[in-house]
Amino acid sequence: MDLAAEWLGRLRADLDGYARLALENIAREYPSLVTALLTGPDQFPARPRDRTPVFFGSLDWHSCVEMHWVLVRLLKVAPDVVPAAEIRAALDRQFTPAALAAEAEFIKLTGNGERHYGWGWALTLVHELASWEQDHDAVRWAAAMKPLASAVAANFLRWLSRATYPIRTGLHANSSFALSLALPYAGMAARAGQPELASAIHDAAQRWYGADAGYPASWEPSGSDFLSPALAEAEFMARLLPPGEFGGWLEAFLPGIAAAEPATLFTPAVVSDASDGQIAHLHGLNLSRAWCWRRLAETLPPGDARVPVCVQASGRHADAALSHVVGDDYMVSHWLAAYAVLMFS
Repeated sequence: MDLAAEWLGRLRADLDGYARLALENIAREYPSLVTALLTGPDQFPARPRDRTPVFFGSLDWHSCVEMHWVLVRLLKVAPDVVPAAEIRAALDRQFTPAALAAEAEFIKLTGNGERHYGWGWALTLVHELASWEQDHDAVRWAAAMKPLASAVAANFLRWLSRATYPIRTGLHANSSFALSLALPYAGMAARAGQPELASAIHDAAQRWYGADAGYPASWEPSGSDFLSPALAEAEFMARLLPPGEFGGWLEAFLPGIAAAEPATLFTPAVVSDASDGQIAHLHGLNLSRAWCWRRLAETLPPGDARVPVCVQASGRHADAALSHVVGDDYMVSHWLAAYAVLMFS
């Protein structure tokens, strides 16, 4: 079952709009949401682009990383339906060695402000480029990304060595979603002789989630979630556990899937005010749930009674949010395209 390809086919007509929105977002410096710990005077630049010369747009650092990933991903999978030349020119302006070295320094000094969400998306972007070995531009951009990748990986390793407990939230600090985003890069690094991050992620998954059972998913969602803690954890474990073990783990963790229970996990969230940045998160919840339900459907074995239920839930949640990706309030449009593209990634 290739639901990712199915979603890509359904959304092809929309991809040009996603790409043009991302191009606009990465160049839009204001409004800018900045969070920083200041330890002295005169240490904060006057403009966002002076602080982070690549990821200064799209309201905040992690959203700008997401929008760059959207552009790379669309250029990679659908170059015939997006403004490919315009995307390449924009990325070439952005992904210079000097500017990315400055981003690496930023994440070393203030990386905890992007823990763990920004870290995960940064490694997703790096992996997207580094795994595109057939494209000369991507090879060059991936080489320029190496200092940033090293800095982010080091941040992950420091955190994982100290983190006794996971963070089970529907917001940026969620541990399982960030580790799921980081895992493809970690696997690539392990195959290249650097297994430390992959080992740390696997160890954390086992101690945090291996024995989880009876998750109270009926308590979801919270009012500003853009992730489902239940489904993000399940998707992450789907990547890590052998196929023969995952079905049993999922049955213990979310025993009601075959009966579409609890209903709250299968019902799209209602967004009452898209101009409110926290309420607007719920559009992202619907799309991230769609992605997670898709991933579970693809991971479970054919014939498993949970597969059609997961497929239906994926479609229901996607249909509730896709019309809001382009043309909605900036509190939605500066980031939501990343979750639409994630559905077929």
